[in-house]
Amino acid sequence: MGKINFNNKTFLLVENSENGKVNSNTIFKYQQNGNLVTADYSGGTIKYGKIIAHLVDDKLHMLYQCFTTNNELKAGKAIANVSINTLGKIKLTLNWEWLNEPFEKGTSEYKEV
Repeated sequence: MGKINFNNKTFLLVENSENGKVNSNTIFKYQQNGNLVTADYSGGTIKYGKIIAHLVDDKLHMLYQCFTTNNELKAGKAIANVSINTLGKIKLTLNWEWLNEPFEKGTSEYKEV
């Protein structure tokens, strides 16, 4: 896979585990500086969220935190597999877990729009 560029890219949820907080109305706005990837996200069930990630080959090593519309403060970590779909858009497939709720894990998929 060639060099991935997340700068100024927008992502939406395709699929999430039941115990995830993000829904299809949450919008992710990504930036990139070298192998540092960040994102702000909000909408749907999320008032505000922030991602900081390290891009290594075709994987993003992520830490994230968010404040939900139910006034929950959540934090987690994930490994995202990065791929390119047939339209040349980035797809992220995450294996994630909450840090403040031990043993709560899930998977989710996001697509660049």
